[in-house]
Amino acid sequence: MPGTNTVKHIPRVKPPKRCRFRAFRIMKHSVNRPPTPDAAEDQGKEPTLQEIINIKLIESGEKERLMELLRERLIDCGWKDEMKALCRAYIKKKGRNNVTVDDLVHLITPKGRASVPDSIKAELLQRIRTFLMSAAL
Repeated sequence: MPGTNTVKHIPRVKPPKRCRFRAFRIMKHSVNRPPTPDAAEDQGKEPTLQEIINIKLIESGEKERLMELLRERLIDCGWKDEMKALCRAYIKKKGRNNVTVDDLVHLITPKGRASVPDSIKAELLQRIRTFLMSAAL
């Protein structure tokens, strides 16, 4: 009926089902994601040199190129397969239902960082230095 103020029926939306895989529920709260700073805290601060460099790397697209180079090098040297094998061995030892993503991250992170070949670290460092020289930071 035109002219009357009727409220349309809005269908009730069901909340999404909980994922039965615990790992997918946990991933939302990744340990690698830094906490979001409050806007009030950020307003008076000058960005650090590290933050400025990171911004420049992102804006230029160089950070994505460096990440892709790192992925390629780690796959080529067998690092990725080594980390996958460590994860599988840990899961097999503890039992599939007794391991969380956080457990794996805490186990693998120190070993993974320590086992990145020095040649790859040096190559990435050189690429970053070259970028900084060309960007005149």
